[in-house]
This record gives sequence, C-alpha cells and structure tokens, in this order.
Amino acid sequence: MPVVVVTDSSSRLPESVTEHYGIRQVPLHVSFDDKDYREGVDHIPDNVSSTPGVTTSGANPAELTEYFESALEASGGDGVVAVHLSRKLSGTWSSARLAAEKFSGLVRIVDSRSVGLAVGFTAVAAAQAAAGGADRDRVYESAIRQAATVDSLLCVQQLDNLRQSGRISAASKLFGSALSIKPILHMVDGTLQLKERHRTFSRALDKMVDAAVESAGGRAVTVGIQHCECEDTARDLLETLRGRLRMVTSELIVDLGPILGSHVGPGSVGVVIASHLDPIEGIESL
Repeated sequence: MPVVVVTDSSSRLPESVTEHYGIRQVPLHVSFDDKDYREGVDHIPDNVSSTPGVTTSGANPAELTEYFESALEASGGDGVVAVHLSRKLSGTWSSARLAAEKFSGLVRIVDSRSVGLAVGFTAVAAAQAAAGGADRDRVYESAIRQAATVDSLLCVQQLDNLRQSGRISAASKLFGSALSIKPILHMVDGTLQLKERHRTFSRALDKMVDAAVESAGGRAVTVGIQHCECEDTARDLLETLRGRLRMVTSELIVDLGPILGSHVGPGSVGVVIASHLDPIEGIESL
C-alpha cells in the first residue's frame, strides 16, 4: 500500500482532490458564543469572518493520534507523512509531533511554513510522490521541497481582523493609521509579513499579480486563488493571471473558510504559486 498523507483543514483542499489522492484532513477548531466547531465537520455559521470574539485553535494530540492510527492502518504499515500549517501560526505542528512519538518513526511530520493552499499544494506534492511508489522518506522529502518553493501572497480589504488575531503584530506598525492602506502580505519562513502597501485595493491586486508572475519566472506552475467571501474578485484575478503566466498546469479557486477567514476578514484574496507539481487530479470534477 502507498504511504498515506495527512494534513489539516487549513489546507483548503476540495473533497474531490483529497478523495482522489487519499489525503486525510484533520479539522481545526473555531469557537464563539461558547460553542466549539470543527472545520469541515460541523456546520459553521456563514458570518464567522465578521463576528467579534471568534477564536481559533489547532488540532489536539488526541485527534491527531486517531487520524494517524487510521492512516497508518490504511497504508498497510508503509507509513504516514503529515503536512501541517506553520508552527509559528498554530500549535497543530507541535501536537502532531507529540502524537507521532507513539508510532516509532512510522509517522513523519512536515512544517509547511505556510497556511492555506500552500499547505494544500505541499500535501498534494507528497501524495503524488506516494502514488508514484515513493517510500516514506522520499514522500517526506517531496513535501519539504514543495514547502520550500511555494509562494503565497494575500491582499486584504481591512486591517481589523489581522490586528485582532495578532498574526501580523510585528508588521502592524508599518501599515500606518490611514484606513485606506491596502497591504500585500506574503509568507516568509512561516510567518505572515508585509510585502507592500498601497492606497487602493485595485492597485494592490495589480501589484500582487506582478509579484505572482515574477515568482513563476516563466516556469510551468500550479496556481491557486483563495478568497474570503469574494468569489467574483477571485475569478477575475485568475483570469488576469491566465493572460500573464507562460504555462499553468493546474488552477484552483477555494474559499479560505471560517478559520482563516476570521483572521484576514471579508474581501481578502490571495495567490499561491507552486512548481514541482504534476497536474492535480480531481480538480476537473469541481
């Protein structure tokens, strides 16, 4: 049996893709009004991204142990590679490391150093290697290589969610006090950092496209567009990128979901550029 890949719900991979590759997604948690919801499992109200007092948390060791046990059994003993969101943004990676200690090296844990579809593409890279017959160590190496090369950019419409979440506190002083500031953010070594700031959202989108094209560097790439409650903007962004990129092997648009959306706020839209991926199976059924 092939190595089984596990990730978490921050990966935002559609069910059709996870089913094709046998990827298992551990739910993260969002809490408000004294209730805890599991992303991708429980019904979560649509307005979470604009609801005050929302908190989020990672998967705990008990949950991860349960998923690892099931995945290891499905692998027939060949092993598990688990790809999780950045350890600097969530405790999920640390919980996964703790849970993996129970499996005598049969479960290897990857810090994607990112979040969202960048995690998803890293998990897909691992799953494609596993489908090709790679052993546990080679699947792990494929994930590490993808995590080191994927590029993730994000434009946000408003700063309130970011400031309240604390995920970008180190860079918040660079935003300035003007409400019109529209930042472009990017992932750098596992943290969300300010790349550029602009006076209008349209200008920020234009510059994000330029940065994505530069990141692609004329290579064949996989393109992911992720958004929070602005699908039309996401589709327009993908159409623009199609006209600017030399070759796109796969393309995917996903909603950021309740957990990531609560951190970046409505109207946010981002681009993920990945190389080293074969065409992703399962997208055509969306």
